[in-house]
Amino acid sequence: MYDDTNKLIVWQKAHELVLKTYEITKDFPKDEQFGLTSQIRRAAVSIPSNIVEGKARGSNKEYKRFLLMARGSLEEVKYQLFLAKDLNYIDEEKYKGVLNLAMETGKLLAGLIKKLD
Repeated sequence: MYDDTNKLIVWQKAHELVLKTYEITKDFPKDEQFGLTSQIRRAAVSIPSNIVEGKARGSNKEYKRFLLMARGSLEEVKYQLFLAKDLNYIDEEKYKGVLNLAMETGKLLAGLIKKLD
Protein backbone atom coordinates (compact mmCIF):
# COMPACT_ATOMS: atom_id res chain seq x y z
CA MET A 1 0.00 0.00 0.00
CA TYR A 2 1.26 3.47 -0.93
CA ASP A 3 4.63 2.14 -2.14
CA ASP A 4 5.36 1.03 1.44
CA THR A 5 5.07 4.61 2.70
CA ASN A 6 2.67 3.35 5.35
CA LYS A 7 5.59 1.49 6.93
CA LEU A 8 7.26 4.81 7.78
CA ILE A 9 6.78 5.72 11.42
CA VAL A 10 6.24 9.36 10.46
CA TRP A 11 3.37 8.35 8.18
CA GLN A 12 1.89 6.13 10.90
CA LYS A 13 2.00 8.97 13.43
CA ALA A 14 0.52 11.42 10.92
CA HIS A 15 -2.30 8.96 10.19
CA GLU A 16 -2.89 8.53 13.92
CA LEU A 17 -3.10 12.32 14.21
CA VAL A 18 -5.76 12.41 11.48
CA LEU A 19 -7.83 9.78 13.29
CA LYS A 20 -7.49 11.63 16.59
CA THR A 21 -8.42 14.92 14.93
CA TYR A 22 -11.58 13.40 13.46
CA GLU A 23 -12.46 11.95 16.87
CA ILE A 24 -12.01 15.29 18.63
CA THR A 25 -13.81 17.40 16.02
CA LYS A 26 -16.94 15.24 15.94
CA ASP A 27 -17.93 16.97 19.19
CA PHE A 28 -17.40 20.51 17.86
CA PRO A 29 -20.53 22.68 17.64
CA LYS A 30 -22.69 22.05 14.58
CA ASP A 31 -22.24 25.64 13.44
CA GLU A 32 -18.51 24.89 13.02
CA GLN A 33 -19.15 22.04 10.57
CA PHE A 34 -18.13 24.16 7.57
CA GLY A 35 -15.69 26.29 9.54
CA LEU A 36 -13.08 25.10 11.99
CA THR A 37 -14.15 21.44 11.87
CA SER A 38 -13.68 21.24 8.11
CA GLN A 39 -10.48 23.29 8.14
CA ILE A 40 -8.71 21.30 10.85
CA ARG A 41 -9.68 17.99 9.28
CA ARG A 42 -8.48 19.11 5.86
CA ALA A 43 -5.15 20.29 7.28
CA ALA A 44 -4.69 17.05 9.24
CA VAL A 45 -5.42 14.86 6.21
CA SER A 46 -2.93 16.91 4.23
CA ILE A 47 -0.04 15.75 6.43
CA PRO A 48 0.05 12.01 5.58
CA SER A 49 -1.25 12.77 2.07
CA ASN A 50 1.79 14.95 1.35
CA ILE A 51 4.11 12.30 2.76
CA VAL A 52 2.61 9.74 0.38
CA GLU A 53 2.58 12.05 -2.62
CA GLY A 54 6.14 13.24 -2.07
CA LYS A 55 7.44 9.69 -1.74
CA ALA A 56 5.67 8.75 -4.98
CA ARG A 57 7.40 11.56 -6.89
CA GLY A 58 10.58 9.49 -7.04
CA SER A 59 13.18 12.13 -6.25
CA ASN A 60 14.56 13.30 -2.93
CA LYS A 61 14.12 16.95 -3.97
CA GLU A 62 10.39 16.46 -4.63
CA TYR A 63 10.00 14.29 -1.55
CA LYS A 64 11.53 16.99 0.61
CA ARG A 65 9.28 19.65 -0.95
CA PHE A 66 6.19 17.64 -0.05
CA LEU A 67 7.51 16.92 3.45
CA LEU A 68 7.88 20.66 3.95
CA MET A 69 4.24 21.10 2.88
CA ALA A 70 3.28 18.38 5.37
CA ARG A 71 5.14 20.29 8.06
CA GLY A 72 3.25 23.46 7.14
CA SER A 73 -0.06 21.61 7.43
CA LEU A 74 1.03 20.24 10.79
CA GLU A 75 1.64 23.77 12.06
CA GLU A 76 -1.86 24.73 10.87
CA VAL A 77 -3.32 21.82 12.83
CA LYS A 78 -1.40 22.81 15.95
CA TYR A 79 -2.76 26.34 15.80
CA GLN A 80 -6.30 25.18 15.06
CA LEU A 81 -6.17 22.82 18.04
CA PHE A 82 -5.01 25.72 20.21
CA LEU A 83 -7.90 27.81 18.91
CA ALA A 84 -10.36 24.99 19.59
CA LYS A 85 -9.08 24.80 23.17
CA ASP A 86 -9.44 28.55 23.64
CA LEU A 87 -12.98 28.37 22.25
CA ASN A 88 -13.70 25.61 24.78
CA TYR A 89 -14.44 23.06 22.04
CA ILE A 90 -11.88 20.70 23.59
CA ASP A 91 -10.68 20.47 27.15
CA GLU A 92 -7.09 20.86 28.30
CA GLU A 93 -6.52 17.12 28.64
CA LYS A 94 -7.62 16.31 25.07
CA TYR A 95 -5.64 19.27 23.80
CA LYS A 96 -2.44 18.14 25.51
CA GLY A 97 -2.87 14.57 24.27
CA VAL A 98 -3.37 15.50 20.62
CA LEU A 99 -0.70 18.22 20.82
CA ASN A 100 1.82 15.64 22.05
CA LEU A 101 0.98 13.47 19.05
CA ALA A 102 1.38 16.48 16.76
CA MET A 103 4.75 17.33 18.33
CA GLU A 104 5.94 13.75 17.91
CA THR A 105 4.86 13.81 14.27
CA GLY A 106 6.74 17.08 13.81
CA LYS A 107 9.96 15.66 15.23
CA LEU A 108 9.74 12.67 12.92
CA LEU A 109 9.06 14.93 9.93
CA ALA A 110 12.03 17.13 10.83
CA GLY A 111 14.28 14.08 11.07
CA LEU A 112 13.19 12.79 7.68
CA ILE A 113 13.63 16.23 6.09
CA LYS A 114 17.13 16.48 7.55
CA LYS A 115 17.96 13.02 6.25
CA LEU A 116 17.08 14.15 2.71
CA ASP A 117 19.44 17.16 2.85
